[in-house]
Amino acid sequence: MKLREFGCEVIGVDSSPDFINSAKSLGLDARLLDGHNLNFSNEFDAVFSNAALHWMTRPDQVIDGVWKSLKPEGRFVGEFGGHGNVSAIETALRQVLWKYGIDADTINPWYFPTLEDYQTRLEAGGFRVNEIALIPRPTALPTNIGGWLSTFANPFIGAIAISERDAFLAEVIGSLKPSLCNASGQWYADYVRLRFSASKSPLLQSVNIAG
Repeated sequence: MKLREFGCEVIGVDSSPDFINSAKSLGLDARLLDGHNLNFSNEFDAVFSNAALHWMTRPDQVIDGVWKSLKPEGRFVGEFGGHGNVSAIETALRQVLWKYGIDADTINPWYFPTLEDYQTRLEAGGFRVNEIALIPRPTALPTNIGGWLSTFANPFIGAIAISERDAFLAEVIGSLKPSLCNASGQWYADYVRLRFSASKSPLLQSVNIAG
């Protein structure tokens, strides 16, 4: 809605029917599409993504689809989880899953790249990287960490038998409390965000790397 208020013509895509229906209820042009399989060609001046790319585990396929969607000199701008994002949370999940005989690598839904990894992929995909930065951003949670886990860590939780999930979550929460909960009971998520701006252009320019 903010982009529309700035006068932009917006098309939104997501693989979640619920998200698409919510967007349509606000009057937005929203389409049910997997980010790995964009079907646009030379249509947009810009592609923007926030907190979504780390759920797409085939990044080269995503980058290729974005490149094809953009007009020449079109911009690809985004922010998502980068290297080190929720590292304490992921470590706790992995350790407790191991006790249940589950290899977290087989169910991990996240892609948290380093600056070098993502920059290399963007450039290999035909983009000029204008800016890229890794930004630590610990974020206070509105509930305890259990609420966060139930919302964002379902692929891990779903690997546990229903009868054992409460015990599993209790152990994960207990292991995280010393590092992510302060003395007043406020919980935090240990976010690290990768923010970038790139252009569809064959020209090479200097890259500003921070982080």
